[in-house]
Amino acid sequence: MRISTIQAYNNSVSGLQRNYSNVTTTQEQISTGKRLLTPADDPVASVRLLQLSQEQALNDQYKSNITAAKNSLNSEESILDSVGTVIHRIREIAVQAGNGALDSSDKNALATELAQREDELLSLLNSKDASGKYLFSGSQGEKQPFVRNADGSYTYQGDEGQRQLQISSSTLVPISDSGKELFENVFNANRVTTVQPATNTGSGRISVGQVEDKAAYDSTFPSSSPPAATDGIGIRFLDNKNYEVYELSDPALPGSYTPRASGAIDENTQTNDFIRYGGVKVQLDGTPATGDTFTINRDPSQEKKGLLNVVADLRVALSTAADDQEGSYAIRDATGVALSNLDAVSTQMLTGQGRVGARLNTLESTETFIDDVKLVNIGVMSDLEDLDYAEALSRLSLQSTVLQAAQQSYVKISGLNLFSLMR
Repeated sequence: MRISTIQAYNNSVSGLQRNYSNVTTTQEQISTGKRLLTPADDPVASVRLLQLSQEQALNDQYKSNITAAKNSLNSEESILDSVGTVIHRIREIAVQAGNGALDSSDKNALATELAQREDELLSLLNSKDASGKYLFSGSQGEKQPFVRNADGSYTYQGDEGQRQLQISSSTLVPISDSGKELFENVFNANRVTTVQPATNTGSGRISVGQVEDKAAYDSTFPSSSPPAATDGIGIRFLDNKNYEVYELSDPALPGSYTPRASGAIDENTQTNDFIRYGGVKVQLDGTPATGDTFTINRDPSQEKKGLLNVVADLRVALSTAADDQEGSYAIRDATGVALSNLDAVSTQMLTGQGRVGARLNTLESTETFIDDVKLVNIGVMSDLEDLDYAEALSRLSLQSTVLQAAQQSYVKISGLNLFSLMR
């Protein structure tokens, strides 16, 4: 077989180029510290590296979401603590207002502080998180949750949803709460109305009604669907201390009827005489006459009352109560209702704070899990793409020797010709 001169040159040049490429590749691997310079170096490892890189980028986004969620929930927790502090002070004012010895100036002073606390509560309930979203407007982060109406009452403008952030492939964490659930959907202690007919001849006075046992109220106190005017009870006095209770829906009224309960108030019927039925408590003042009646009706429109409206009602009662016995009764009734409702709000808020704490715990555990996964992924990526320097340096030394030998061989082979061979 004959080998032409050009073929010999081409073979030599190809060998030089191949050896030079090997040396250059190894040098580049050593300089970058990476075993894989192109996907062609190891297609399987390259695909796996791409998957791991995408997973790392996703975990970085989850970490960012966790940080944002922590900021929002920590803000909410702090605001709820502040609201609790304000409620505690309002409760102290309500207890102080119940002192029958207060005159109008004392009541006005308490009402003035209540107005300040009311404004403070409104500001707290309209708080925003670090991103500028309202904390208690549900899923409508751009909408102010609570507004004061022209008549001094308050309205909730948000919804009952929640804004959420994804913190892992299968976990969404709420970062806001509905102000309606926390501060509005509170069962009102005074969700019944009491009526004292003008035809009564005694000096008996019935207080506002308070639901002190919700379970008994729901199961025993008369109700119908749809609500009717007869959803309630009547109290009829047989003399100045003995009474019987009947349902307003009794068709035999006002003649004979079946008493649902009966009892007697104390001989001294001036103060502190309570009548209880179906979870509802009323207080009787003065001395009723024989045949006097009082009624207690369900009031569907007052089933629930928000925190701000509870405070506003107490402030109005303190501001408008007269300096007489009737004014004292009105303050007593208002403070009793306010204290019950404030306690209900506090209980509801504690439940909300517990949920916030649980979410923060979820964020902590998920963040720890993501950090662990990232460390594992970094290790796997290192195994796939990082260079073994000892092996690479040994390989470079060998490849350099081979390249040098090829260069020397090329020089000698390229100098050969027919005349030099004949010498």
